[in-house]
Amino acid sequence: MSRYIATAAIRGANRIVQEAEEMLQKALQEFGPDAPVAFTNTAYYLPVILGFTGIEVSKLGDMPKVLEYAKGLLHPVPGDRNWLPYLGETLDCGVATLLAEELIEGIRFVRGLEPEPITWGGSYVQSASFTSPEFAKEGAEHARLNGPIDDIQLRAWGIQLVDGRMPGFAAIVGAAKSNEAAVQIVRELQKRNILVFLSGNVNGRSIIHQLMEEGVEMGYDTYIVPFGTDTISAIYALGFATRSALTFGGMKGGQAREILLYNKFRVFAFVLALGEVDDLKYATAAGAINYGFPTLADTVIPQITPTGITRYEHVVSMPWDDIPGENDTEKARRFVQRAIEVRGVKVKITEVPIPVPYGSA
Repeated sequence: MSRYIATAAIRGANRIVQEAEEMLQKALQEFGPDAPVAFTNTAYYLPVILGFTGIEVSKLGDMPKVLEYAKGLLHPVPGDRNWLPYLGETLDCGVATLLAEELIEGIRFVRGLEPEPITWGGSYVQSASFTSPEFAKEGAEHARLNGPIDDIQLRAWGIQLVDGRMPGFAAIVGAAKSNEAAVQIVRELQKRNILVFLSGNVNGRSIIHQLMEEGVEMGYDTYIVPFGTDTISAIYALGFATRSALTFGGMKGGQAREILLYNKFRVFAFVLALGEVDDLKYATAAGAINYGFPTLADTVIPQITPTGITRYEHVVSMPWDDIPGENDTEKARRFVQRAIEVRGVKVKITEVPIPVPYGSA
């Protein structure tokens, strides 16, 4: 286990739990404990919290016990003198991070801040099934990102994940080296019928911005779902994985181990960390490892190569500038192929000689 990764992840977890606590205190003062909390069109409450703890969060007053649960998983940052096994502490802090992130998103829903409003410029092409129906009436001038995937779409995609028509999903966090690289990475995933979930940023710039600037159509129809432009919104991807286990695996809330095993062997997902990886991204990636999902970064970061929680490597570094290839198209192909190998996904691609991007969507 990398001491550097453990230190960053544990540090990030402690900070995000503290942030969640401060936000919850303010929300309770403003809205009261009976203020309803709900993600869009789902019967699974806040799904990651439900999966790990069995707690059904339906109002702000349900959140303090989740916060206390998260605090109980935190550990101090490793000291400088003794080198110890850090994996258990890091994984605990990863779970604490996910619980805190979902609490924050729940509070944002109470405040009307989710799904995230689109407040920036750039060419924006929206597909017909982009987001939940109640937000469509706001009109294009008040467009929002997708936010959490609703249960109807979960069931539609979940069946394809179970029967193998859809190999898995890629949770992309951050921003690519260039707009061309961003587009090519997504196109390579589309070719393989892999769902693409987008979140996060690097210095305020997100892959969502990059794709919008290039006129890439996003939404359920194209298998490209933009959750939000901060790292916290990556929790929606893990909420999708949790609900897949609860819906198709017959799991119940609180069966964290069973949910891990289901996702490890049945949901072939992985994280692509594009650009600089900060403490919160390390902490969130540690949370994803609790689902059996590895992380591939396009920058120089420490690696965790032994198998264990994941089927193959846990964290792999593949610096973009070191990837062989004459252009970003070739580099994207190699980058995505490496991610697929790390996760153990088996994909066959049939090349169709048509002049437009395509996929089963």
